Amino acid sequence: MKFGIFYEHQLPRPWGKHSEYQLLQDSLTQIELADKLGYDYAWEVEHHFLEEYSHSSAPEVFLGAASQRTTNIRLGHGVIQLPTNQPHRVAERVATLDLLSKGRVELGMGEGAGPAELHPFGTQVRTKRDRWEEAVKAIVPMFSKDSWEFHGEFHDFPARNVIPKPYQKPHPPLWVACSNIQTIGQAGSWGMGALGFTFVSPDAAEAWVNKYYNNLLNNQAKLTEYPANPNIAMVAGFMCAETDEEAYEKAAGWTFFIFALSYYGRNGVDAPGEGDLWKEFQEWRYTEKAQAAFDGALIGSPDTIRKKLRIFQESNVDQVILLNQAGNTTHEDICGSLQMFAEEIMPEFHADEDRHAQWKADVMSRKTVLEDLDTQPHDIFSHQNEDIVRLTPDQLKARMAKKDAKKVAAGDD
Repeated sequence: MKFGIFYEHQLPRPWGKHSEYQLLQDSLTQIELADKLGYDYAWEVEHHFLEEYSHSSAPEVFLGAASQRTTNIRLGHGVIQLPTNQPHRVAERVATLDLLSKGRVELGMGEGAGPAELHPFGTQVRTKRDRWEEAVKAIVPMFSKDSWEFHGEFHDFPARNVIPKPYQKPHPPLWVACSNIQTIGQAGSWGMGALGFTFVSPDAAEAWVNKYYNNLLNNQAKLTEYPANPNIAMVAGFMCAETDEEAYEKAAGWTFFIFALSYYGRNGVDAPGEGDLWKEFQEWRYTEKAQAAFDGALIGSPDTIRKKLRIFQESNVDQVILLNQAGNTTHEDICGSLQMFAEEIMPEFHADEDRHAQWKADVMSRKTVLEDLDTQPHDIFSHQNEDIVRLTPDQLKARMAKKDAKKVAAGDD
């Protein structure tokens, strides 16, 4: 099993004059430490306008800085929002980062969330999956072709040689965001790595891992030509401390992550520049819903976390991505947590990588045939509640069609 760290660049109010500066500097120091400790990946999101929840609107700049302070850790876009980015610029920035890092980039691609992020870019929520699929088809060939033109519904451009070309050939490994758990199966069909969250149970993990690999092997439908990237990674709330009690005390940031995600899911951006999510969070953090968020997280003493990890190890999840920078968790606590995990937990699971690699090789060669398990009972991730669950593209389009029909019936243009 491999391990990554995950950055939303959360910054709860109140803000000081240099709060954002300090946030970025501390994050770079943490990634530098993680590299020295032997962590495998550092993942950075892209979000826009989501105050306090994510101040990470230019991940390629941040990861570029990280590339110059690290040597081995792989640098992951987790993810680039394709519907809010122009295809050529995505290819150019990713290739440049890959050159700066000497081939350490992982390219995760996603659709963006809701109207709060998409509408200012002139993108409708109902078209985001269609835009995403078309953008993948437009972007990926740019990495290897010396002349490439594309004519689609959303993108239309003449032949050009997009430069520079990435260090990795033909390009960095491809991943897709799986905020909706159903996308894991689709990721297998697309032949991309799946970036999801922790599963609710061992049964759910096994069912979705099997679904992913069975689709990759038997129902493959790549969007264009690219090497398959058979990998499943899951993001987990994280805090490692001497005792469970100490870890839970330091891990309020994880419940803020859930609260802020829920808030923007319910309200969108309702008062730009005027809100105070951290203040509103104070009452919610002690509710049953907040406490339930700890259940699937990797929060506790080394022994507690080790036991939880073994469950996912048995289901053959490839990578666990630790979300430590959340809420107002201090720089010191983040670094201490990363250090303790690396020294007391990580070696055991890194040592199992040869066994896991053989399991994957046997699956990919069809020597091992995975049972086709029912995923229907396992339709959400462990951190999700009714405010967070993402609709499938078909569900979203149906909702928008119903909304449009109501407007027409009411005579509202």
